[in-house]
This record gives sequence, structure tokens and C-alpha cells, in this order.
Amino acid sequence: MGSATQQFDAIVIGAGFSGMHMLKSLRDRLGLKTRVYEAGETVGGTWYWNRYPGARCDSDSYIYCFTWDRQLLQEWEWSERYPEQPEILRYLEHVAQRHDLKRDIRFNTRVTAGSFDEATGRWTVQTDTGETASAQWLITAVGTLSARNIPEVKGLERFRGKWYHTSNFPKGGVDFTGKRVAVVGTGATAVQAIPMIAQQAKQLIVFQRTANYCVPARNGKVDPEVVQARKAEYDAIVRRIRESPFGQEHYAIPKSVLETSPEEREREFDRMWDQGGFAFWIGNYQDMLTSPEANEICADYLRRRIRRTVKDPAVAERLIPKGYYYGTKRQPLDTNYYETFNKDNVLLVDAKTDGAIEDITEGGIRAGGRDYAVDIIVFATGFDAMTGPLTALNLQGRSGHRLQDAWADGPQTYLGIAVAGFPNLFTITGPQSPSVLTNMPVAIEQHVEWITDCIDSMRQAGKTRIEAQPEAQRAWGEHVNEVIGQTLFPTANSWYMGANIPGKPRAFLPYLGPEGVGGYRRHCDAVAARGYEGFALA
Repeated sequence: MGSATQQFDAIVIGAGFSGMHMLKSLRDRLGLKTRVYEAGETVGGTWYWNRYPGARCDSDSYIYCFTWDRQLLQEWEWSERYPEQPEILRYLEHVAQRHDLKRDIRFNTRVTAGSFDEATGRWTVQTDTGETASAQWLITAVGTLSARNIPEVKGLERFRGKWYHTSNFPKGGVDFTGKRVAVVGTGATAVQAIPMIAQQAKQLIVFQRTANYCVPARNGKVDPEVVQARKAEYDAIVRRIRESPFGQEHYAIPKSVLETSPEEREREFDRMWDQGGFAFWIGNYQDMLTSPEANEICADYLRRRIRRTVKDPAVAERLIPKGYYYGTKRQPLDTNYYETFNKDNVLLVDAKTDGAIEDITEGGIRAGGRDYAVDIIVFATGFDAMTGPLTALNLQGRSGHRLQDAWADGPQTYLGIAVAGFPNLFTITGPQSPSVLTNMPVAIEQHVEWITDCIDSMRQAGKTRIEAQPEAQRAWGEHVNEVIGQTLFPTANSWYMGANIPGKPRAFLPYLGPEGVGGYRRHCDAVAARGYEGFALA
């Protein structure tokens, strides 16, 4: 304790996809002395922490990887279309070893505070291990979904069984054999976990607050010929996903669903349903997320699918979403999710029809005046998304201004990458950037490349400080709200809107520009080309 402050050129917080790439770029491309702090005991970020049963990515594996190591794109073999958590973690461990990244990462170390010193133009950070470090550049790579949301339920402390949050499962997993298990939540994580837990548990009780529209993942082995064809054209694939709206090879059908005949759209819906993945969500008709009438036609198809799959009509009705438009919440991909509710050992408790959770008892959960006996509770209740991981860092910018206060009414950023009043701070996939609405590695690589280029050009120009200007930040916020206001997204109580956290200001957290991440990339490049327009450089 009390050791001298260590000096670096750059400090990066987090060692997942973004922190690893940022370290590689700053150290090996710019030659900067860089230190990464990581709370976990190894690299991986989200893929280190999220070890729940069924945890896997939901972007195709051939594009859910680093594209900057072209040789590794050719060498690495993924086992499935959507690899599971252990396999993605193995991949990230391999990258860390291959590029000797771990020597610059401090593991088991959480950043607890950071402050900017106007006199020196440097950031100083404190950690929970008593370490203090200083750097010219501070870059957050904390991920968008890392501040876990454990609901404040009465009585949890007196529960005699075991409870877990999906993003903090024990390393060796949990044995559900012969156990009565409750899963609280039915979002994207729960949709992956529920079918897996149901295979083991004696009884599984699912507590649902809001039903979700799920579409099939269609996971499985990928045809070796398809794999070889993709490897042969990786340069073109990388170019396409970088320029695409969602960082994926899915593109909207360029017409209105209202202009099609029932036969034609049914064929298209079936095609997307059979293709699986995000095809139905982001490859649907172009007006699905802007027109209530168009949305209703798409949603009706999914409701019919649910009714066809779930044998008990009463259970099917409770699993059918009500009160919001399809696609305005996070799209879960499922493997046998709806089929799981046909099992004798699975019970659905729906907050709207059966009553909401009132409290936790010594032996289980009380909901709607009824007691449900359980041995294990799994909270699949998500995260304080996008802003939560950043405000938890206790950052102070100029004049001791706190980030929590700057964002008291919702996030305010310039391009989702910088914040007025916080010089030399960059936020990889921060609020008001495409981030969670894209294939994450594509969004991450774009930010890492932009930040690296920015620092490089500043050093060449003899500049030492960069800060977003308040008017540019205000204009960006207005633009973010204007474009999302033309869609159906703001009508839903989603975590995109911060609605899952009590008291969190209602604001659309990511950015959905006219051409998605591809258009956003071009906009950021234009800002840089115009001498970092909207930034003050000193």
C-alpha cells in the first residue's frame, strides 16, 4: 500500500475484446507504454464472467472475432455457428498468448476511481489493490453489459438455498440435478439458460415479467465447404461487415411489407425463420421498425409460431408478448426455448396473469400470494446497461466534475466516444454509439482504430490534449434522439431505454443511425478528416 504512482502513456480499463485490441494497437502500433487493469483473473471480459448454462454468442462465429489478425482468421477453426462461452474464452486466451498481451495486464484488479489533473494534463487512477497509476490517455474498455442488475427483492438474505446471477456463475458450474430451480427473467440470457437448466432440474419454475419475441438460432456445425469459401473471401467479408448497418451479413428487404401479397411475405418470413439468427430481426422488411402496421404483420407471424410450438394454449398466450412492438427490445435467439414449456417439469409464472414476485422466503419465492418452493434461484435480470459500467468507475474530469453528475439526466457524449469536461478520455462502444445494436467486434474495432489514429495524429501534430466541445456533444445527442424518434424503439420499456433500472433516466442508450455502424464509421472518419471537428485540441 502507499507505493509510488506508476507512470504510463495510456491506461486501459478492461481486458475483453476491446481492451485486448486497444492494448495491441497502442503498444505495438504506436509504441505507447500501456497498462490494462482487469477485474477478472484472465482476459475475456464478458466471456470470462458469463458462464451460465447455454452462454454463447449470437453473431455468427466467422464474424464474431478479431479481423486485424488476418492469419488467425485462416487458422482458427470454430466448432459451431454460435460457439459457447468456453470456446470463445479459449479463442481470446489464444489471442492474448499469440500477441503476448498479458505482460501489460494487471488481473484481479478493479479500478475504483480516476481523476484528471488540469495542471499536468494527466489521468490518475486508483484500484482496489491499492495501486495508483497515471497516464496521459485513459480509455475505458469496460463493455456495455458488465454492471450486473440484481433486483432489490425483499427477503433474499433469508433464503436458505443458493442463488446466482447469470453473469457471476461459479467456475465449475452449478449442478441442478434433482433440484427445484427458479429462473427469474426471460431476456436473451434466460432464453439461452432455461432449456439447458430444464434438462437437469427436477423442477424448473420460470418467473416472467415481460414475454419476449424469440427467433430460432439454428445453431450447429457449419458445412466445411462454407467455412472454406468464407476463408477464401475474408477480405471481402471484412469490408462488407464494416460497411453494413449492423456489422452482420443481414440486410433489410428494400420494400414495405405492406406492398407485398400475403403469400410472398409468408415465403419471406419462412425463409428468414429457417435461416435463423438475426435474419428475422435485421433482415426483415425495411419498414418493420418504423411502421406500426408493418410491425404488426411481422409480429403476427411470430405469434402464430409460438402458438404452433407450445402445446398448452394458456401457456402459449402467456408467452406471447403484449404491449410493445416486435424488435424494439433485445432480440433473443433460442434453441428449444418454447419447446421447453411443453415439459412436465417446467412451470411458467407470469407476473401479469399469476402475480408478480412479492418476496423471497426461506424456502423459495412468493408471487401473487402463492409460495413456490425452490432450492436454487438464478437471476437472469440483466445489467445496468451502457452507462452503469462507466459511472461505476467514479471518474472526475476537469474541476472535479463527476461523470455520474454529468449523466444525471441520461448520457451525454460526442459520438459515443468522448465526453465534454473529460479531456483525453475515450469510451470504447460508449453510450450513443452503435455498440449493442451491432455485431460487437465490428463496433469495437472501429472505435479502437479511430482512437489509435486520433492519438497518433495528435502526437505528430504536437498536441497533448483533446476534449469534446459542449455544442458538438449537444448536437450529437439531438441527432441520436432525432433518428431513433423516427422508429418504434422509444415506445418500449427496454434496457435500450434504461427502463430496467429503477430511477434510471429514460433515454435511448445506443445509436441507430440511418446506415447503422457503416454510416457511423463514415461519419467518424469525416470528423477526423476535418481536423477532429467538434473537439478542442491543445
